[in-house]
Amino acid sequence: MNGLNKGIRKVEISLRWDPSASGQPSTDLDLVAAPYPAGDPHGDPAYVVHFDSRSPDGTITLNRDSKDGQGFGYDEVMTLELDRLDQRYARVVVGVVIQQHQARRTFSGVGNPGLRIREGYTVLAEDDFGGVLGATAATVAEFVRDGSGAWEFRPGVLGFEGDPASFTRAMGAVRRS
Repeated sequence: MNGLNKGIRKVEISLRWDPSASGQPSTDLDLVAAPYPAGDPHGDPAYVVHFDSRSPDGTITLNRDSKDGQGFGYDEVMTLELDRLDQRYARVVVGVVIQQHQARRTFSGVGNPGLRIREGYTVLAEDDFGGVLGATAATVAEFVRDGSGAWEFRPGVLGFEGDPASFTRAMGAVRRS
């Protein structure tokens, strides 16, 4: 890695939403992340990190998990230590999935959703999912190694319609510009 270009090293991805109204089914959003090998950066992920899991080497962890949005501030928080991620990985994609427990729910049915991506105290991106209101899931960030091995952040929220299992299979497809 070039000493003048350290790139993105460690990021925190935070997700918040309001609890469902009294008497309504709870709303459960989940952060998911998947690294892709350098040999096939748009193929199948090497693994997927989500609730109740972490990366095998501990570089991607879900620090906080909420099943209902009750809490103060951000309800789900994931840390990506990209500077520690093995060289065999060239790309990491992060997404948000709305669990489909009792009825189909899209971002339009989630109260006050919000996303913040930051490195240290520097906010890299914020979003309210307003551009993907009809989606049941969305990719929210892409991190890609450049030629020197440094990580670059590619922002953008892209919607997806379908169940959580099919989203984790499709989230690494080539991103649209």
